Amino acid sequence: MGDLNLYNTRTRSLERFVPLRDREVRIYVCGLTPSAQAHLGHARSFLFFDLLRRLLMHLGYRVTYVQNVTDIDDRSINRARETGEDWYEIVSGYYADFKASMRALGVLEPDHEPYATKFIPEIQAMIRELIERGYAYVATDGIYYRVSRFPRYGALSNRNIDELQSGARIEVDEFKDDPLDFALWKFAKPGEPRWPFEPYGDGRPGWHIECSAMSHALLDPLGTGFDIHGGGADLIFPHHENEIAQSEVLMAHPPMANVWLHGGLLNFDGRKMSKSLGNFEPLSDLLARHDPQAVRMTFLTTGYSKVMNFTEDSIASATITLERLKKTHRRLAVVSAREGDYEMLPRIETALCNDMNTSVALAELLQWSPEATPQARYEFERALWLLGIAPTSAWLEEPPLALPADLVARLQAELGQELSLDGATPDEAIERVIAQRSHARTNKDWAASDRLRDALARCGIAIKDSKEGTSWSIAG
Repeated sequence: MGDLNLYNTRTRSLERFVPLRDREVRIYVCGLTPSAQAHLGHARSFLFFDLLRRLLMHLGYRVTYVQNVTDIDDRSINRARETGEDWYEIVSGYYADFKASMRALGVLEPDHEPYATKFIPEIQAMIRELIERGYAYVATDGIYYRVSRFPRYGALSNRNIDELQSGARIEVDEFKDDPLDFALWKFAKPGEPRWPFEPYGDGRPGWHIECSAMSHALLDPLGTGFDIHGGGADLIFPHHENEIAQSEVLMAHPPMANVWLHGGLLNFDGRKMSKSLGNFEPLSDLLARHDPQAVRMTFLTTGYSKVMNFTEDSIASATITLERLKKTHRRLAVVSAREGDYEMLPRIETALCNDMNTSVALAELLQWSPEATPQARYEFERALWLLGIAPTSAWLEEPPLALPADLVARLQAELGQELSLDGATPDEAIERVIAQRSHARTNKDWAASDRLRDALARCGIAIKDSKEGTSWSIAG
């Protein structure tokens, strides 16, 4: 098994991952702000970090995974004011819906799921220390971080502080000293939820300080840094930039996180998701229309850091891919599973260790045509677990396609000595021919590829090629 290599946003390079503590990995991922319905973009981000966590566990690391909940923010407060609902009822409802979607998608539960409102003492303690050290100041409407005191500001996002200042502006209701300064504590307005903070004034935390306080409390109480901090690419600036600024000035040994990982953005039908464009769909609604495992499979086909375009065609293709995996699992399910030496897994591990290359890992899995042995079943199910695809009882209950009883003999007669199908079931015979055709296509032997395709067609089997591989069905 080779080294795990990940693209580190902090250094802007692909690096060999080395944990700060022996065989232990500490991960903090910015979680949901449940002031509105979760969407497919949220799913993509959390599915990627679920895959990373699974790989690290598979490689033998002790993983501590923290994913926070920003359960207090301007949007939930404003909606409560507009509708007369309780702000926490709004947050609780959206978050329950999100959690149900994550379970449907097979995302593992976090080890810690801290709510911002449960960490008010830790947040206030960090703000006090920032004020005492001169990195924060009290203004009319709240307490702000003084960005000019942190010379490395902009390093994560690779932005020049002078350029940031020239493009920044102060909102009408803000009283900060500099446009780049950001809120650590917002003094409460009439009717807003509030927590006492002596001697400064009742209020609530700003967004950025929450993550700094919670990651410090749960992963890095000594201030020496933790292993991985992650989120979507849209969080690099200003959220993660601000986290670094307020955290590292209080640390004994920065950086805050050794590796910063960011998932790519998601488009829907070629455009950014937006209610105004009419292409926004709540995640729970989409999962009600499609098999959640097929949705998960869709994301495996594109590298995590790339911009991805989600379409109905892409999920239809993923559904076909999922059916191929079900066929293989049905064939292997006739034997008893047991642990054995890895034979197929190294290729999948190698792909995932190369900056989480899920598309190659999936392609390796689809090309694998194992004999039905206990070891093969164990390895196949382990590979499915790595990718977060969980076989269900329904996989086995689905009736196999009604293939002709003489299909193997007919195929052998078509192929002659070109490929032996001795001892194969009809399903296995088809997969062997497809594998041979894939080999011919790789070698650009188009005549052989066409000959094998036509042999299948004459036996009543239609095949379809896509970027995810080749699928088959009964013709007609």
